[in-house]
Amino acid sequence: MKRTIFIASLCIYCLSLAMLRAEDGPVSQATNETAAQRDARMAWWRDARFGMFVHWGVYSYLGGDWQGKPYNGYAEHIQRMAKIPIPVYRQEVAGHFNPTNFNADEWIHRAKETGMGYFIITAKHHDGFAMWPTKVNDYNIVAATPWHHDPMADLRAACKKYGVKFGFYYSHAFDWGDEDAPGNDWDYNNPGGDKSLHGAKWWEKDPEFLAKARKYVDEKAIPQILELIRDYDPDILWFDTPQKLPPEENRRVLAAVRRAKPSLLVNGRLVNGAGDYASTSDRPAEFPPHDDDWEGIPTTNESYGYNQNDHSHKTVAHFIRVLAKAAARGGNILMNIGPRGDGTLDPADLTILQGIGDWWQFNGESIRGTTRTPLAVQAWGESTRKGNTLYLHVFDWPRDGRLVVGGLQTDISKAWLLADAKQPLKFTRNGMDLTLTVPAVTPDAVDTVIAVECADEPQTDKARLLAANVGTNTLRTFDANLIGSLGFGSGKKNSAWVNNWTNKTEAVVWPVRIKEKATFAVSVVYDAPVGQKSQGLVEGDAGKEAVQRHTGAGGIFTVALGSKSFTATVLTGIAVRQSLGDVTLEPGSYEFCVKANEITGEELFRLQSLELVPQK
Repeated sequence: MKRTIFIASLCIYCLSLAMLRAEDGPVSQATNETAAQRDARMAWWRDARFGMFVHWGVYSYLGGDWQGKPYNGYAEHIQRMAKIPIPVYRQEVAGHFNPTNFNADEWIHRAKETGMGYFIITAKHHDGFAMWPTKVNDYNIVAATPWHHDPMADLRAACKKYGVKFGFYYSHAFDWGDEDAPGNDWDYNNPGGDKSLHGAKWWEKDPEFLAKARKYVDEKAIPQILELIRDYDPDILWFDTPQKLPPEENRRVLAAVRRAKPSLLVNGRLVNGAGDYASTSDRPAEFPPHDDDWEGIPTTNESYGYNQNDHSHKTVAHFIRVLAKAAARGGNILMNIGPRGDGTLDPADLTILQGIGDWWQFNGESIRGTTRTPLAVQAWGESTRKGNTLYLHVFDWPRDGRLVVGGLQTDISKAWLLADAKQPLKFTRNGMDLTLTVPAVTPDAVDTVIAVECADEPQTDKARLLAANVGTNTLRTFDANLIGSLGFGSGKKNSAWVNNWTNKTEAVVWPVRIKEKATFAVSVVYDAPVGQKSQGLVEGDAGKEAVQRHTGAGGIFTVALGSKSFTATVLTGIAVRQSLGDVTLEPGSYEFCVKANEITGEELFRLQSLELVPQK
């Protein structure tokens, strides 16, 4: 009997796939919209530039601890990490979740005051628990907790009150709360997806998994997603881990969303290569170039859900500068916090939000509504644009009271500090560069913003101007031109490098200029990992992931700076800072280049940056 049912299910699955391919067509945009229609649909998201992400669920009650044992990493993954059976998780975790101090108005008001224009909350994370009263099953916040309350309705109402766009995170591929979810054998081998470790197109080799995936998507994922759309009318949906389901299932989910509400925005983690914008890696610190719409998703410490054991919270300065970097490159920041199990916000998160909000009060216009900057990265920081106004985000204040804006060829009509608009700044022009006379002491050591109003459409030179009046000229590989098949790392603090350096024809190039003769001490920063003897599993963003065998980095490289070059041997290690010597440069334009002479490892190294420190 079971075999007959299985064969019938498989036949239905195969027929459905054929129908999907024949009828659905492209699902990456809504109802074959025009470019103008797409721009109108994306307008609020592009304008916002800054949003709040909230990971909050019954796992927040545990705060990263289970039965007296603390767990590091993503606290929202504790069911898998601690191997908590479904009945125990329901009784001991969901059954004790009673966040009576939850205040939706406070959450959204805080987001608004911080400068955030949209808000996304975890409706269902990987544990499979619904944080709304779903009709699909009773594994939800009203039926399975003593709270018996719907926080999603409260948050939706608060977002309308404060004019903040509202959306849901929904884990469509993982479901540790459903014994029939695909791949859920309860050996805790990442239920719902670690079959992806078995190689390319793993799903085609397991017809039983295909049938379970179709059943799960039909009977839980799509019904719950449609329920969220119908009952809460969200503006955006955020999905995750598409690699954990067969691609056709991801496509079916996206098609269902598009049909239900064509105006909804959908992030890029539902169908690879589709969606309305790209989602970068978790916890990014740097950003590679993007031609289209994109979003970075940092979190305040190293966990997304509340983890009382994680005290690695970043500084307010880190997030303000990440926000400026993203806006300079035409992207958004969706910054995550993890509220506590009682419904209150973590005091460490509140401190960060308050600090950003204080800065935003005077400088928010330099982020909200801006577009990608036409200026090259400056030695002192970043820049954003709104029409013919450029906003200069000065991270490193000049010691001599002269801020040089390199490559701005268009004349300007005025310049002023955003924090003191009544006090105009004097300026002079020297060729294609502009010099502003600024106060001797920076008004804001984190990011002082100066507005510059151009007389016409800003015209710029793309070469970076090296400065002799800042501490260090850091030329990041994420801002360089890559030659060959080099690729960018994820942009996290420990992976903001280029990799796949396997061929001597590959190179990293920066176009630069210098205005006056100067001497610099030159260093390179890179990772050169040692060999890994065997393939294994490591904790990744979505559970344990395969790590391919790596024979290590090594070789000889050359750094060419005009007529001067340095040749050196790669030193193995992580975050190696290798001093090469001094170079004296005459005024003019150059292409700085790092290239391989000899590659003795699996790759040369993973270059992070080239650093030039002015010498007296």
